[in-house]
Amino acid sequence: MRQSLILFISIITMSIGYTQEISNSLSLEEAIAYALENNRQSKNASRDIDAAIKQKWEAIASGLPQINGNVSYINNIERQFPGIDFNNDGFIDIGAKQNITPSATLNQLIFDGSYIVGLQSAKVFLEISENAKVKTDLEVRKSVINAYGNVLLAEESLKIFERNVDVLEKNLNDITKIYENGLEEEESVEQLKITLSSVKSNLSNTKRLKDLSYQMLNITLGLDINSDTILTDNLETLALKNMQLELLETNEDVKNIIDFKIAENNKISKELLVKLEQSKSLPTLSGFFTGSYIGNNEKFRFFSNSQPWVGTAAFGLNLDIPIFGSGLKSARTQRAKINLEKSEDDLIETEQMIKLQIASSKSEYKFAIEDYENKRENLNLAERIETKNQTKFFEGIGSSFELRQAQTQLYTAQQEFLQAMLDVINSKAELETILNTPIN
Repeated sequence: MRQSLILFISIITMSIGYTQEISNSLSLEEAIAYALENNRQSKNASRDIDAAIKQKWEAIASGLPQINGNVSYINNIERQFPGIDFNNDGFIDIGAKQNITPSATLNQLIFDGSYIVGLQSAKVFLEISENAKVKTDLEVRKSVINAYGNVLLAEESLKIFERNVDVLEKNLNDITKIYENGLEEEESVEQLKITLSSVKSNLSNTKRLKDLSYQMLNITLGLDINSDTILTDNLETLALKNMQLELLETNEDVKNIIDFKIAENNKISKELLVKLEQSKSLPTLSGFFTGSYIGNNEKFRFFSNSQPWVGTAAFGLNLDIPIFGSGLKSARTQRAKINLEKSEDDLIETEQMIKLQIASSKSEYKFAIEDYENKRENLNLAERIETKNQTKFFEGIGSSFELRQAQTQLYTAQQEFLQAMLDVINSKAELETILNTPIN
């Protein structure tokens, strides 16, 4: 029995350990899909929609019949006069020591202008929550792309720096041997040491940035910050995939842009606030029906079958008519109208800004594609220049200073090319976010 228990615990322990080692292998598309389900901001935006639906039903229910019950119990410790038995049946009709009155009341709103406006507002609030969810998802999608790209950039930079360090260490070892044989100046060794030290420093910094990039990606995905996440896409492959010039020809209707819809929701909500203030000048009509039973007794015997009860019932209407408010309602209405005028100007301003953002994003996206081609060509040239200078240096016809210049130029071109690939991905994501276009 004990051996079986030990075996069972071992299996459980191994299972837990195995589960902890499972990695999250994600392509960019898979990362986006995962984040839209698990990102904390996205989940809260979904909860806001659920809350808006409940608020809508709350507004509807406030105008439906409301039934309230009440039970009143009185024990007359000191009575002003004793009970009188008018019927000689033992029931004290007046001045009984104990009294209990259960009742129920039904209230029904018949007409209230603010209730009608409230129903319209609940519908608009739901639309606002839905549009906010769309906006949040677009921003989450863009954040995932940026974070995913930053991780790939760090990974590629790490590979390049490690490769450069290997080359420099070999060069330094070779030139040191040549210097020790008296065939090279000490300055050549020192130049390579400076270059190697700089590259190693960049390598260490990139390692730290890689860890931070993974942590940022995990947070964006909705994972634990230290989760073991593996990316299956390649930076250059993604860059080439995101070069879609047809996106530059997109002529999106501004009214379909989410930022315009949000500004339009704001205008509509201000219109409803004006209607709400105006509705407060209208009369309010409601009806009620109430019923109750009254029981009196000298002792607490209200649950006895012999306890007599007297029933009452009534119905009626309540009409509330605003007559004079000293200009309060008028001032509130005018203030609401001023806010409405501001929201109308904000809507026009938003429309113009969206058009400018689209034009600017298209320009940046086009430049990113052109810059990618330019940086790729520059990298090819820098690689050839560095190779030539390295050959010349070891053949004794080139200086260490010229070699260092060529190496520095190469390292700069490498990083610029990586950044150019990332810029293509990010600028397309920015344009798609503005245009409400899903990531392909």
